[in-house]
Amino acid sequence: MAVACGVKVLRFSIGFGPVVLRWTSPKSGTEFALSALPLGGYVKMLDEREAPVAAQERHRAFNLQPLRSRVLIVAAGPLANLGLAALLYAALNWSGVQMAAPVLGVPVSGSVADRAGLLGGERVARAGYDAADLEVDDLQPVQSFEDLTWLMSQAALAGRDARLLLDDGTQVRLGLAALEAREAAPELLERIGLIAPLSKPEIGDLLADGAAQTAGLRKGDKVLSVDDVAMRDGRQLRELIRASAADGVAKVQRWRIDRAGQILVVDVRPEVVVQDASTVGDSHSMGRTVGRIGAYIGSQPEMRLVRYGLFDGLWLGIVKTWDVSALTLKTLGRMVIGEASLKNLSGPLTIADYAGRSASLGLSAYLVFLALISVSLGVLNLLPLPLLDGGHLMYYLWEGLTGRPVSEASQAWLQRFGVVVLALMMSIALVNDVTRLLG
Repeated sequence: MAVACGVKVLRFSIGFGPVVLRWTSPKSGTEFALSALPLGGYVKMLDEREAPVAAQERHRAFNLQPLRSRVLIVAAGPLANLGLAALLYAALNWSGVQMAAPVLGVPVSGSVADRAGLLGGERVARAGYDAADLEVDDLQPVQSFEDLTWLMSQAALAGRDARLLLDDGTQVRLGLAALEAREAAPELLERIGLIAPLSKPEIGDLLADGAAQTAGLRKGDKVLSVDDVAMRDGRQLRELIRASAADGVAKVQRWRIDRAGQILVVDVRPEVVVQDASTVGDSHSMGRTVGRIGAYIGSQPEMRLVRYGLFDGLWLGIVKTWDVSALTLKTLGRMVIGEASLKNLSGPLTIADYAGRSASLGLSAYLVFLALISVSLGVLNLLPLPLLDGGHLMYYLWEGLTGRPVSEASQAWLQRFGVVVLALMMSIALVNDVTRLLG
């Protein structure tokens, strides 16, 4: 962008610190460098504020460019981060991603889906906002459970009821308008009743000497009922186990299971566990007692390869980038006002750790990780903090509104403030990194 705006670029560096490798273009005179600290990079431009500029090159100095050009150059970096994330998400959409099929789990008791008569196990073919003149062909095809929850969340936020077309031709209307939803919080899906796709109520890996092993359960056992309540879904079974110790005393449950075609009845006494910050995601659930049996509950949901066309895949990549950006900003805002923990901040050690983990899971997981990092960098750099691109854009907004630039004295004071804020954020992130690695 600097070159397009006629600014001379002195150095384009991948990484910071001492230069390890360099090459100078004989045509432009730009030095391309690989530096020692691989934590980003920078573009160094001709600028009178950093060094004297020869009279014949003053027209190529960054600080003497029109306001419009300076805005475009500064905004180009963060927008490139967000654009890269959109392309990475689009590439995943084009190549195809394994996602949970739109098969409904047992709805939350008392939720909209429960009141609509859904039982769990239904397969959704199409969905959309409800209207008197809505035809079946007007409903959007649903390829994954994520597609379904997205449509339902948007309908609730728009104050509209929704309609589902099931595979057997049945239509189900969900009264979402009555929820009066204001934000796409996790609690919204719970109120709708569509938390997770169907997961068969099976026993997975068992912990040694856990309640499940003590009761004689084995990996692969299919749970048919608990205390004469039919089990249709892994989530339903997990909730019954958790509720068994709600009053602090574990209640014996009578399980009817299918073990390789043989029907057995087993008495299971869950263990009483007190929830703490490491087992729950919100402070309201801390200190509660729940039941645990020391085994993985539920089979993997039915998966399918979801692939989109050129334009649909690109559009969904843009939408995904927007959603993740909005969530990042919201989380940062909640940390500022104390509604979210500062432990959400991560630094280079955690990033490197998760990069390795995601790479070990395959190319798709690694691309998702890269997209998340790109979004985080883009959003962070657009924050209105001095030293960041967003801070410079705030200077230019002031200049555009008042017709004069921010004074050097004010910039110097704001720069010091920005250094303190960024140093504080980096310190918290590094402490969190070390705590995670040592923990």
